[in-house]
Amino acid sequence: MRLVHLSDLHLGFRQYHRQTPAGMNQREADVAATFSRVIDRVIALAPELVVIGGDVFHTVRPTNTAILHAVREFGRLHDALPATVVVIAAGNHDMPRSTESSGILRLLERPERCLVADREARRIALPAWGCAVLAVPDLPPGTVDLAPDPTARHNVLVMHGEVPGILPAGAAADRAAMQIPLAEVTRPGWDYVALGHYHVYRRIADHVYYSGSIDYTSTNPWGELAEERATKLPGKGVIERDLTTGRQTFHPLTPARPVLDLPAIDGRGMSAEALDAAIQAAIARIPGGIDGKIVRVVGRDVPRHIARTLDHRVLRELARRATHLHLDLRRPEAVRPRAALAPGRRPSLEETLRATLHSRALPATVTRDALVALGMRYLADAEPLEPVRDLAGEEG
Repeated sequence: MRLVHLSDLHLGFRQYHRQTPAGMNQREADVAATFSRVIDRVIALAPELVVIGGDVFHTVRPTNTAILHAVREFGRLHDALPATVVVIAAGNHDMPRSTESSGILRLLERPERCLVADREARRIALPAWGCAVLAVPDLPPGTVDLAPDPTARHNVLVMHGEVPGILPAGAAADRAAMQIPLAEVTRPGWDYVALGHYHVYRRIADHVYYSGSIDYTSTNPWGELAEERATKLPGKGVIERDLTTGRQTFHPLTPARPVLDLPAIDGRGMSAEALDAAIQAAIARIPGGIDGKIVRVVGRDVPRHIARTLDHRVLRELARRATHLHLDLRRPEAVRPRAALAPGRRPSLEETLRATLHSRALPATVTRDALVALGMRYLADAEPLEPVRDLAGEEG
């Protein structure tokens, strides 16, 4: 028996101000197009079971467009694979904050075809394959007995939440989710545990995985790209798992729109003209150009006066061609004097001058060490000044 695990669709996600010709937010249209590609891949894989680890929609009250797209695409899946069962566990973005409110996921439910756990945990028996599925929505820890079915040949657990201590530091999503004890999901008896909430593919144990989101829909897509690079992931995708053999395959999927984080530029000592040239050269190296892409360019150690004098006309033109251009210019960190200061002591004139000369942007023809040495010499040659006194006669 084979299953496909996907999660964090975030249909209805909106970002930036770009719109389609029809007036729809461009990122909302992108995520909808990515989901259609996901359905194409699931149909091609033709599994017996599809499990979705939550956050089908980006908000509890998604737009009509997002709802209609979800109904249409799930309907296309059911028509193409009439014997395939879909199980959805609601995520924190799907769950109403009030107990009196109802979620939208029930619109997707079909008897024996698409089963939703949105208010309480749901145990689903699939006798044709000897499989039992426990779907747990975003509920408080300890409120659900996470024991597998001892009578089933295969047991699958579907949950949405965070396994504490497992995800990288700073990787928390933008809304709080259920905390999932590691001991609960690694207890004996589970053949596969499908997790949702974290947006990057991640192995927790041999049979416990986050599938990741299908597109870059978090508040920190750059962090996702960095982790994907660090772990040599090809990007977003879905998991195919054979419950009989334990064989697993991660199927990469290309999002509808490229999201690129270019290598950072070291702006230390650069003039505005040199930094302009470096930014434009980095963008020129993008395969296929910047048009229609989401791009971040980081410039480190860029003083404020250099950032202000960049060629903003050229930058605006590049931003116009991109779906979104994020120019992240970071000012230099304050240079501390070499000598340790006593508590409350102000830096000396020599220390202040040295720090200023070390942080100042220089033309390419000027050597920083020579400039600092010249400044120190001029300071040493200057005649001592008489103490300045205020009107009361006190030294100031």
